Amino acid sequence: MSHKIGIIGYGVMGKTRRTAIQELKKGEVVAISEPNVGAEVDGIPNVSHDDIINNPEIDVLIVCTPNFLNKELTIRGLNAGKHVFCEKPPAFTAADIIEIKEAEAKSGKTLMYGFNHRHHDSVLHMKRLIDSGEYGKVLWLRGRYGKSVTKDYFNQWRAKKELAGGGILMDQGIHMLDLFLFLSGDFDVVKAEVSNLYWHMDVEDNAFVILKESATGKVASLHSTMSQWRHLFSLEIFLEKGYMVLNGLITSTMSYGEETLSIAKNRSTAPAATWQDEVITKYMNNNSWRYEVDHFFKCVDEKCPVVYGSSDDAFKLMTIIDKVYEQKEF
Repeated sequence: MSHKIGIIGYGVMGKTRRTAIQELKKGEVVAISEPNVGAEVDGIPNVSHDDIINNPEIDVLIVCTPNFLNKELTIRGLNAGKHVFCEKPPAFTAADIIEIKEAEAKSGKTLMYGFNHRHHDSVLHMKRLIDSGEYGKVLWLRGRYGKSVTKDYFNQWRAKKELAGGGILMDQGIHMLDLFLFLSGDFDVVKAEVSNLYWHMDVEDNAFVILKESATGKVASLHSTMSQWRHLFSLEIFLEKGYMVLNGLITSTMSYGEETLSIAKNRSTAPAATWQDEVITKYMNNNSWRYEVDHFFKCVDEKCPVVYGSSDDAFKLMTIIDKVYEQKEF
């Protein structure tokens, strides 16, 4: 099935999504909506948000806008009878997601959120191994996700709470939290320290988050930061029978370094465990954008449930973020 697609927000992410759509031949982008880029881009008409949402020929809406528009445009797209793919964050709060889910249910259309980290080949490999049970149950996880920003950050919409909804946690940490849920399941206890000791904005520059699943005792820790002065991505998962450590992440700028996954099994009995036969895999390509768009259109065409980035996933994620921000002191 060939789809008529409208993209609202034609910055880096809008262009990235269009490229994936073209590569997969999933449809035609017939309209974009992006201020200050002219009447058309690459022959595609640049129209208003309303023109895209109200166009009956457009059956798929891709939302790649600043955070504060995500909820409104998603609901409007669903209400207009369109399938919607929206970048993260899904909204600002879990209550927002409840409103979105109501519109989703009423529309009967497909809604998916862009959490492309789930679609990295390294993460998908970790997911398969964890689900197989070969390494036993997940005991604990540790995630560090940080970047350095410059003073011009103050002038960007991401530095303003009313436009971004939050700081580095909403920007980057949300991806790591989503990976915790994706790879290990739910958490019901949330403890956090959220600060802005360096940049002194109205959004946080650091978030330290501890999650726990009461039933099993599984714990995860996250540090999300923009005062690290370098880019870093590190995800460690320790299980009953081994470990998986992912360092680096393939991006267009390669600012996070090489994407390297190390996996090993515990060959001896705890507590005197030793680690042997570590398998190290380096991933050279980022296929996540293509995998993610392919999954969305498969769900649209086959009318099957979204597995990666559903509104249920979004609700669980935003419930945790709500609890983190409730503990913010500044």
